Formats: sequence, C-alpha cells, structure tokens
Amino acid sequence: MPSVVGSGGIFSGVNKKLERVVDERGGWFSRADALEAGYTLSEIRLRLHRRQWERLCRDAYVETAGWPADESPWERTERMHGLLARAVIGRMAGQAVVSHQSATLLHGLPAWGLDHSQVHITKFTGRARSDRAVRVHRAALRADEIDEALGLRLTSPARAIVETTCTSSYEVGVVLSDAALRAGLVTSEQLTATARRLEHWPGSPAAQAATAFADGSSESVGESRLRVLMANEGLPAPRPQVEIRDQTGRLLGRVDFLLLDHLIVEFDGALKYESSKTLVAEKWREDRLRELGYSFARVGWTDLDQPRQTAARLRRLLGVPAHTLNTKRRA
Repeated sequence: MPSVVGSGGIFSGVNKKLERVVDERGGWFSRADALEAGYTLSEIRLRLHRRQWERLCRDAYVETAGWPADESPWERTERMHGLLARAVIGRMAGQAVVSHQSATLLHGLPAWGLDHSQVHITKFTGRARSDRAVRVHRAALRADEIDEALGLRLTSPARAIVETTCTSSYEVGVVLSDAALRAGLVTSEQLTATARRLEHWPGSPAAQAATAFADGSSESVGESRLRVLMANEGLPAPRPQVEIRDQTGRLLGRVDFLLLDHLIVEFDGALKYESSKTLVAEKWREDRLRELGYSFARVGWTDLDQPRQTAARLRRLLGVPAHTLNTKRRA
C-alpha cells in the first residue's frame, strides 16, 4: 500500500499512522481510525468521492489506490469479500466464524453460481441479525468444523461446501466438491459425513447427492458442470481425463471425457486458445484422434445452459437412440 509522510497527503496513499492500523487489521480501517491518524471529515469525504478509499460496510473502509489496474472482476470480488470478512469478524470478539459461500471463496474454491454481495458468518451465541453487508446464521459447530485461512477463522472446507450447497443448488455443490477434492482440501469421506450430519437442514438432499456424485476428476468449473449435464440427461457415464496414444505408443493427448470408448467430449473454455500456435496444435491433435476412429464433440459455456439440446447432439454423435439410455435426472 502506498504511503506518504505526514497526515496531509490526501492524494497519494495513507499516512504512516493509519498505515500501521491498516496492517494490523489486515487491510481495513474505520472512520475513527482515520480521524485519530489526523484526517479531517472533509478529507475522508474527498477520498471517498475520488474513489481513493472505498466503503466496505458501515464504518469500514479500504484504500484502493495501489490495487492492480488490470485486476479481473473475479480477483476484485475475492479481494473485497476477504476484506469485508475481516472487518465483520474483527468486531465479533471470537463469537462467530466466516461460513457458507464466504468460507468457500476464502478456501480458494470457485465462485460460480454464488452471490457474494454479503459476507456470510455463523454465530455461536446471540441474535442472528443480518443487514445489507452481512448474512448471519446461527449454529453450533464442532471443533473439527472450524478452520483458519488467510488469518481468519472460518468453517472447514467440507462444512462450508455442504452448508453452501444446502442454500444454493446441487450443481454448485458438485462444482465446489470437485474443486476441493482435486485440490486435496477434503476427502470424499469428509464430504459425505458432513452432509449426513446436516441431513436435517433444508436443502440437505441436494448436498448429499452432490457430495456423493463428486469425484475430483474435473479440472474446471465447466468440466464439473458438463459432467452434471451428462448425468442429468441420462447419457452414458463418461471416463474422465483419458490418455489416448497412437499405434506407436506416442501420447496424442489427454481428453476431458470419453463416452462409450469412441466419443471424445471436450469442454471448450475461453482461455484454451490464447494464441494461433495453440490453436494449430489443438487442430493437429484433433485430426490425429479422428484418424484413430474417435468422434469429437466440443461443449462451451452457452451449451451448458441448453442441456437438452446439448445432450441430443451428444446422443447423435454417439449413435445411440435416446430411448435406449437411462433418462432419469439427478437431484
């Protein structure tokens, strides 16, 4: 964070006194902190007007002048949410932990499908009063359901995933569970055991189904969602991350999914082809795979939002009539 000497430097960074407070609190400060450091009310208002400071919530501010100009929306959301969580928890005197989707975000799990306009916390005692910035839950937590990340107390990865799934959706639960399993944050046993412990919660059937379905094989949000789509639409269970070699044993590539040993299904994310060289290499790979007799299907983000049409296209490429497949949908 930039700093200047003296309390009057209102156009570049903060003064040393306020900078020490910000460092101690992990990135945020109050109006009283700014006044104590020597800023006047008019200087505070000017900084907010010029967007050198931003308001996190009631009486909590951050200095943003030194943040990267090219920061992505996802990175900015993660940064602001973490700072808001610090400000909220810092006032709770150990009576609460960060929970639900706020905890999954701080554990480094995907933000897809979730609302991060409020910080979610779980209180052990007292009233559960929410406001525009904070969503307060009340629950008793076991010692092994409380973890620490980035200097904050929060619900463990397994607990955070299950409670988030209960309040969101099955698909979100699979995305979170897959990512956590792949990162080694949880085990399948921890996920299913936690889902059973919360079986009395509203939304628990979705959490139990999602944690049972997750396997950590998917390498992205898109792949997890594609796997959910194929299962929901009754397509054959795919083999994930299959290595395919030519007759000489040379590795041609590792494909996202292989259905019935002949249809390759790849999730086509936006970042996959960042250069013409990458695109040419991918075309060469696909041509070699087709020469070996494989069919090829690519699925993008928009296809995931049209599950029936996408499933119908995959069935045609499989060459299997729809009525021969199990069309029972998952939770």
